[in-house]
Amino acid sequence: MTTIDPVRLLADLIACPSLTPASAGVFDVLEAALVPLGFTTTRLTFDGDGSYPVENLFATRGQGGRHLLFAGHTDVVPPGDRAQWISDPFKPTIRDGRIFGRGSADMKSGVAAFAAACAEAPETGTISLAITNDEEADGINGTDKLLAWAKAQGHVFDFAIVGEPSATITLGDSIKVGRRGSLNGRLVVTGVQGHVAYPDKARNPLPVLAQAVLALSGKLDDGNAQFPPSNLEFTSLDVGNETTNVIPASASARFNVRFNDGWTPEALESSIRAELDEIAAEMECSIAFEVSGRPSRSFLSPLSGAVETLCTTIAGVTGKRPELSTGGGTSDARFVAAYCPVVEFGLPGQTMHKANESVALDDVTGLTALYAAFIRDYFA
Repeated sequence: MTTIDPVRLLADLIACPSLTPASAGVFDVLEAALVPLGFTTTRLTFDGDGSYPVENLFATRGQGGRHLLFAGHTDVVPPGDRAQWISDPFKPTIRDGRIFGRGSADMKSGVAAFAAACAEAPETGTISLAITNDEEADGINGTDKLLAWAKAQGHVFDFAIVGEPSATITLGDSIKVGRRGSLNGRLVVTGVQGHVAYPDKARNPLPVLAQAVLALSGKLDDGNAQFPPSNLEFTSLDVGNETTNVIPASASARFNVRFNDGWTPEALESSIRAELDEIAAEMECSIAFEVSGRPSRSFLSPLSGAVETLCTTIAGVTGKRPELSTGGGTSDARFVAAYCPVVEFGLPGQTMHKANESVALDDVTGLTALYAAFIRDYFA
């Protein structure tokens, strides 16, 4: 029986400097691990839609029965100032029971663990892996298109685990069963430029923009049993004015909304637009509003069935049921949710995106054991 050392595999993955979207040999490493396990692998490069080309990997083993999907990404963020690292971020270093390197926490450890767990899985049902190298940046030519391709090939998934960092302090203490949606917006208030000494001959857009910022900022609801409140935060205010004696011609602002399942992007856009129309009418001005990019929708997986099985598996190993969380930002689980129930279950992520990113060796082997135990329980 072929086995995989998850720590060794993680080290090999870290050694590939797979900064988005450069795969840098990371899929060669994975294919070398998966093919001996009986997986059929397919590499697909997607491009277009205003983004760069991205290489992706789909691997599958088995036919019929329940279909379990593991999903994740191998791309990493830049290491930043290398002087802040205790070792080269792309030369995996083991020290004091931890392995250091960019991507060790987010999320090459998850990929290594579920690949290694598949080596221990019973050959019943179907297991597939969907891995992209475009999660940390645009996210356009990655998981979204990879899963659409898989569906076109006839793959129907029953449950999915995304190996993103999900634990808060200890392995298995939390899994993410849903995520809030995200919407980016931009406002532009058009005024009339003029000299500050003659305000009657100008129309200053800044008070109008300030009114809009105050009206829209903050909580949009009180949340619910599964989700925290929806919240709108402004991230920039701009006039492009370098002088102190000119009233600007226009002012703009950007914001982001993280919203729960009480909203859809369409309903949110309509509500914001209605509020801006009221302000524009009251202050006799024009406020242009546009949604930037493509909003992501919120999702919540059913808490029964496979989610309950996973909780029982984790409790059987760790002695405690995991917290069911919907906090944090967005992930590629939002794309998976369109095809089947999905959870995020991975290591503690306190060091992700930081200098000296690292994970405990015991956590890597522990996560592998938990994945393997769940696979057995799921197919049983």
